[in-house]
Amino acid sequence: MPVNSRFAVAAHILTLLYDCGGDPLTSEYIAGSVNTNPAVIRRLLTSLAKAGLTTAQLGAGGGTLLARPAASITLLDVYRAVDEGALFAMHRQGPNPECPVGRHIQAALEGTMDAAARAVETELARRTVADLVDDVRRRERRKTRAHAASQ
Repeated sequence: MPVNSRFAVAAHILTLLYDCGGDPLTSEYIAGSVNTNPAVIRRLLTSLAKAGLTTAQLGAGGGTLLARPAASITLLDVYRAVDEGALFAMHRQGPNPECPVGRHIQAALEGTMDAAARAVETELARRTVADLVDDVRRRERRKTRAHAASQ
């Protein structure tokens, strides 16, 4: 099963945009931070812009900016901007209806999967891009202090 990293990369992009103090960033610069191809970044920026989370500044010195304050962008907003569909999915092909497990597994899983998805969405709604920036900065300060203490 493929793992989807769009949410993590989109959160990285928005955190970087805020952390850079409002300067517009190019997809090449963002790609360097994410360690991926700028085309991947541009595809995600398109989704983030459609969701009203980023905006583009054209011309010399142009690039991408946050469209809203970081404190008003929840991680649920980010998730919904870049990940279409449900958090969990049933079998791609229906299970074997002749099997006693196959016949009932989807109905048995449905309530649990719905509850888990609601829990994830509730947690994502509690955190913002500004919270991520605070956490990143706190971790960087801690690393810097530890490095200085080891010198």
